Amino acid sequence: MKKLAIVLLVTVASFCLAASAFAGSVAPGGSAKCNNAKTIKVETASSGDAVDRGSANGFLWKSSNFTTVPFTLAPKDHQGFSGNGGGAAGNKQVKMPSKHSMGHKSITFRHQNNFSRGDSIGDISGEVRIHNTGTVPVSVTCG
Repeated sequence: MKKLAIVLLVTVASFCLAASAFAGSVAPGGSAKCNNAKTIKVETASSGDAVDRGSANGFLWKSSNFTTVPFTLAPKDHQGFSGNGGGAAGNKQVKMPSKHSMGHKSITFRHQNNFSRGDSIGDISGEVRIHNTGTVPVSVTCG
């Protein structure tokens, strides 16, 4: 009887987790999934403290070829460069404008239609699970 109760509890918990894990806002430690999407856009929230600088970390798991793709989004990350045109050391002396840019706020993964399912590392056909391993929430949009 106890085993049946445990199995039932695990089944209900799994169903609730699967039902709530569709695209939308994904909290740190959470996940979302998309099925047969043409595009998957992962965007970091605008929040973030001084320690994490708004950085969002995570990975995608793809059922088409059982691989993972890590991602890092850091729109506030400046890598220690000055933000007022100073750029890398020496730019000012050679009168060269700064080529530095801040990190990206979002990333979009696109379906590659020139490959059959699973042939490409970038293939997002089938089920794709997006896991947030960072400290900042992300939003996921399946297109």
